Amino acid sequence: MMDPESGFYENQVKKKESWRQVLILAYQSLGVVYGDLSTSPLYVYKSTFAEDIQHSESNDEIFGVLSFVFWTLTIVSLLKYVFIVLKADDNGEGGTFALYSLLCRHARVNSLPNCQLVDEELFEYKKDVVPIESGFGSRLKSILEKYRVLQKLLLVLALLGTCMVIGDGVLTPAISVFSAISGLELSMSHEHHKYVEVPIACLILIGLFALQHFGTHRVGFLFAPIVVTWLFCISAIGLYNILYWNPQVYQALSPYYMYKFLKKTQAGGWMSLGGILLCITGSEAMFADLGHFSQLSIKIAFSFVVYPSLILAYMGQAAYLSKHHVMASGYRIGFYVSVPEKLRWPVLGIAILAAVVGSQAIITGTFSIIKQCQALGCFPRVKIVHTSSKIHGQIYIPEVNWILMILCLAVTIGFRDTKRMGNASGLAVITVMLVTTCLMSLVIVLCWRKSVFIALAFVIFFGAFEALYFSASLIKFLEGAWVPIALSLIFMFIMYAWHYGTLKKYEYDVQNKVSINWLLSLGPSLGIVRVRGIGLIHSELVSGIPAIFSHFVTNLPAFHQVLVFLCVKSVPVPHVKPEERFLVGHIGPKEYRLYRCIVRYGYRDFHKDDFEFENDLVCSIAEFIRSEGTKMNGIKDESDKESNEKMTVVGSPSTYVDGIRMHEDIEHNEDLPGTSELKEIRSPIITPKKKVRFLLPESPKMGDGAKEELQDLMEAREAGIAYILGHAHVRAKQGSSWIKKVVINIGYDFLRRNCRAPSYPLSVPHVSTLEVGMICHI
Repeated sequence: MMDPESGFYENQVKKKESWRQVLILAYQSLGVVYGDLSTSPLYVYKSTFAEDIQHSESNDEIFGVLSFVFWTLTIVSLLKYVFIVLKADDNGEGGTFALYSLLCRHARVNSLPNCQLVDEELFEYKKDVVPIESGFGSRLKSILEKYRVLQKLLLVLALLGTCMVIGDGVLTPAISVFSAISGLELSMSHEHHKYVEVPIACLILIGLFALQHFGTHRVGFLFAPIVVTWLFCISAIGLYNILYWNPQVYQALSPYYMYKFLKKTQAGGWMSLGGILLCITGSEAMFADLGHFSQLSIKIAFSFVVYPSLILAYMGQAAYLSKHHVMASGYRIGFYVSVPEKLRWPVLGIAILAAVVGSQAIITGTFSIIKQCQALGCFPRVKIVHTSSKIHGQIYIPEVNWILMILCLAVTIGFRDTKRMGNASGLAVITVMLVTTCLMSLVIVLCWRKSVFIALAFVIFFGAFEALYFSASLIKFLEGAWVPIALSLIFMFIMYAWHYGTLKKYEYDVQNKVSINWLLSLGPSLGIVRVRGIGLIHSELVSGIPAIFSHFVTNLPAFHQVLVFLCVKSVPVPHVKPEERFLVGHIGPKEYRLYRCIVRYGYRDFHKDDFEFENDLVCSIAEFIRSEGTKMNGIKDESDKESNEKMTVVGSPSTYVDGIRMHEDIEHNEDLPGTSELKEIRSPIITPKKKVRFLLPESPKMGDGAKEELQDLMEAREAGIAYILGHAHVRAKQGSSWIKKVVINIGYDFLRRNCRAPSYPLSVPHVSTLEVGMICHI
């Protein structure tokens, strides 16, 4: 369960309370985390024996493949992810960008331009951060902070892993559903089957993507039972095949059979590793979906349920194939040939459902990682719909959903076989794992404070193992592996162009911001007529006056009686506690009624809608006025030396214990319970369109200046809020290189014109919006 305000989930608090809660989370994780991994037996053997090696009478090939599958699952999935990588969580969150965020907080390599020193006082930012005293870790940290090129390489590495996850979101639904449907080939002729398989797979995929906007929470309760039923089926069938066909198959688990396999098959065996690699497809989800559950629950689910079930399934298939060297009617090696004939139709139905569940997990994961990238300024703004306020990670991104569907259908129709789909999916999977290995080596040194030899041992052991699979996948470039590379290049250009353009645009805003002295020279009226209402001026700047303000003042003769320079920004932590959400301060003297409000969100936080956002914003300013009126000390932001502003941390209204309260549209205050203990400040307007009032505690006492300031804020709130947005036309300045002109004038400009407006709040009323156009040469 989730608190919509804080973005924290109840299970993050309860998951350590009892074994019962841990086991419930472990059960739930089966449907969310392991859908993709559990369906891999559908296509591993089929992809491995598709072309490069043949099943022979000696069984060396099938036993060698089984040995590779067993040790790959054990070394990568169990040892690397379950026992090591899961510990590298970012305050409970996992995934590629969680590792990158963790590194950004331990070394100043953050790519977000508007970070402040005061952000380091956040609760989650400070957690487990201890200065590095000396040694290699200290030198590595200094080198990373000194050279911008290394920081860019680190960002590109994180973006590469992210792009491959998006590519996996295209390929996994295609290969999972297509492999599940392939069971029909045993029930109809080959001539009929080839015309039925692709249309049915496409229809299932269209239905899968079309249902995304409902949110998986509506059918989520079915996910875990489906995966549990599927795991029971494959393990039971595997155990039956072992006992009935070849009880001695356990001997193939010895690593000696890997040596025999490579010695006999040589180059063909090495090239077939791309198919074996598919047995760990979905292992990254254990880390990426860590924030949904807990480390212990994921470890229990994998170690005691998923891992043994998969080993039994692969052993059962190998046992059956060891006694069936020639398939009837020429059918290729696959999952369904080892299923007893009477069970094939029920297993086919369960397999299709399990494939849909596995596809759903990777699609939801793709949505989540794109949301993280957008929050950290590395993806164009897209519409994010929260389909549930109670279940973790349930978001829907319409534009991304339909792009994934089109690409997924294109892959299915274009390839029409699991061999090329497997080559493509394998390269995407192993690239993400290599990126995780590289980032983990830095985490071991910079965050865990371990010896450099431990980090090198980690990289050499797991990196060498994964590099072997990577080379086998890359050699299949022309046979399908080009797809994730092409997709990654496209998404990499989009993400890096957006990040680069955003960074340069921020630098332009900083260089062209208006000085405080210019503001003070205008006098209390700012040289113009002040009209009723609140003007929210959106800016990416955390200090100074944005250029759009002077542009607006120069061209219009009036402005609002209360001006708020609003900056909604993300910080490199998963969540920001509600009591740390707002930073509020004055700009200039108090009689100017100018405020700066910085709203901070973590990359996993829930953004409120416009009405709640407005109320929280006004309440935070009112609470700041009250605290200033009672002589509370502010926090001086050292990054804003020019304006000498003092920023005060103000929580959301839900965090106030004895703080200020705001009520709207209430005509009779005597009907409110408990108002006898509160002093009321009322607006003198007799017939306002909207009734607004602040309720203050009796103590501590406020001065008359603070009361007058609060009354002005109430009158302005009753008159309404206007949103002033800057709309910049960005161009590369004269003399720029042709690469910069292509990135800025074509790439970034196209993305800015076609992406969503800033997402504070999520749905700004058009009648209250005013855009100020400017041309920026960067």
